[in-house]
Amino acid sequence: MTPHDTALQELREGSLISRLPNCWHMPLARLALAWAALIALTRNEWGEMIHQWWNIDTYTHILLIPPLIIWLVILRREGLAKLKPTHWSPGVFFIGSALSVWFAGKAFDINLITQIGAVGALQACLLTFLGPRLVGYLLLPIGMMCFLVPFGDEVIPFLQGITAEIAIALTKLSGVEAVYEDIYIHTPVGLFIVAEECSGVKFLVAMVTLGVLVAFTSFSTWKRRALFMAACFVVPIIANGIRAWGTIYIAQSQGVEFAAGFDHIVYGWVFFAIVMALVLGGAFRFFDREPEDAGYSTDELAQMNWIATLEARSGNANAAMLFTGALIIAFAIAAIYASAPNG
Repeated sequence: MTPHDTALQELREGSLISRLPNCWHMPLARLALAWAALIALTRNEWGEMIHQWWNIDTYTHILLIPPLIIWLVILRREGLAKLKPTHWSPGVFFIGSALSVWFAGKAFDINLITQIGAVGALQACLLTFLGPRLVGYLLLPIGMMCFLVPFGDEVIPFLQGITAEIAIALTKLSGVEAVYEDIYIHTPVGLFIVAEECSGVKFLVAMVTLGVLVAFTSFSTWKRRALFMAACFVVPIIANGIRAWGTIYIAQSQGVEFAAGFDHIVYGWVFFAIVMALVLGGAFRFFDREPEDAGYSTDELAQMNWIATLEARSGNANAAMLFTGALIIAFAIAAIYASAPNG
């Protein structure tokens, strides 16, 4: 049984909850109540995100993010049992800021902005109702929540151009005559277009998501993390250009239909899996930490005086809950008014 399977089994059996002291119960109850209210407020955004995760190929990898977040939290279960959550009333400001982003996105009809605000509000609740020390200890899983937001469409035109440039260069090097204009490539057997679905955005987004996870669970220095993340950006883009060239090259001898079928069968996620394995294989020998050691330890957090300073200004838990509720109601009313025909 792998560590991942063990962690999930412990979660199912309730051992994680049973190990948490009684001081966790009320903060978790407040957090659950605040999350429920925020999800109800931003239900349209969550519904749209779930639709994108499930139905749009570019974002299907996001379905793995919630289990990964749970796994990362379970890996830190021993330290969590030693920590005491403390509410932090100033966190209400960040909840309000996130909801302001959400409202701005709705006002300008920009889905990406509304979704960022919806996810950010949940993250801000963690700071408000569990405190800065707990957020510091769970920084990686909380940070991974950012990848719940479907993003990447914004860079498709750029990726189309890069893919076309690589494909054209390799096509000429391989001796195939080609005339090109922007994303259109004319060859002796026909016209090839680097369409949006051929831009490689789904590979890039998935690789960057995986890269962040591996960078912080397997490397302890920022230099190695930066080099690995650079590889996660560059390698998928180059690989997708090679993929596009391969399709063009095969078409010259086997025909366009054969090349198109070969592209869909072999060059899909199979090709990406090979590229991912090459990147991880090249980096494996430089791994210098275990996943359970990712993030700050309880001892390291204890030495951060600024966290103690923040905790000293924690305020009143009931007041934080009241202000959070008032914010949610205020933004709900504002959203209703703004969506009205004469709003």
